[in-house]
Amino acid sequence: PFSRRVMEELPGGAVDGRTRAMLKIEDGCVNFCTYCVIPYARGRVRSLPPERCSAQAGELSAEGFRELVVTGIEIASYGKDLEPTCTLADAIEAIAGASGEMRIRLGSLEPTVVTEDFCQRLKATGKVCDHFHLSLQSGCDRTLKNMNRKYDTARFYESVRLLREAFPDCGLTCDLIVGFPGETEEDHRASLDFIRKCGFSAVHVFPYSKRPGTKAADMPGHLPNAVKAARASDAQTVADEAETEYLRACVGKTLPVLFEREEDELSIGHASNYTQVCVHKGHLRKLVENVKITGIIDKMLVGKIV
Repeated sequence: PFSRRVMEELPGGAVDGRTRAMLKIEDGCVNFCTYCVIPYARGRVRSLPPERCSAQAGELSAEGFRELVVTGIEIASYGKDLEPTCTLADAIEAIAGASGEMRIRLGSLEPTVVTEDFCQRLKATGKVCDHFHLSLQSGCDRTLKNMNRKYDTARFYESVRLLREAFPDCGLTCDLIVGFPGETEEDHRASLDFIRKCGFSAVHVFPYSKRPGTKAADMPGHLPNAVKAARASDAQTVADEAETEYLRACVGKTLPVLFEREEDELSIGHASNYTQVCVHKGHLRKLVENVKITGIIDKMLVGKIV
């Protein structure tokens, strides 16, 4: 894998009938987090040149897609291998210039890519969805260091602040690994407190899973499955509370919704902040409509077309 230096360009698109398309702009990763085997399997960072990003976005727009998800293995490192080098913001600007009526959604982001310049450039396109998925992994500085993550909780929270400053009320989601080798009960509680502080709209919780060949696999202090399961349950409770609070804050707001499917007499889709929304009206699929949110059913927002 480490000998790979050329980006394999994959055609952007989606399964037939979908309203949202995918565009892979990057492959590989050199972060070498201690729990992760991806750098050894996928190799170094390779990026799709901005002009090819732009060309594919134009083709997908012409095909009628209404949303484009910009994805890759670690898109925050986009452009480091190109000559001259460029950044993820450069790629997003190139895509936005050719994307027509498509709105743009970003895949998972490393927090360190989020700077004031990054946020302002994305906002200036007028097309980037106000939902950002940040790779947190732990809310405890000691655990982050053991994971070989490239930030601490203070830097992560700065990313949260900058995104909310540029995109008020944006949806922020994250991944969280619990039960990492050596994680104490105090570390776990610190992580949960940080989740509460950030106020995520959703959290994907995972118990730590050993991957042969990674540094974490050989670390001392591996925890029993029962402990990892209990901590995952704790974290999911906190995550559910945060999600409920975010959904409640959406009631009364008007959100742009891309409708994706119909069930009975309902049209269902995702708002720009990635909340799921339904309205009691049919034949809206593939349309983007402004919806006034009037309530919540389970974890789905309910509203009326404005």
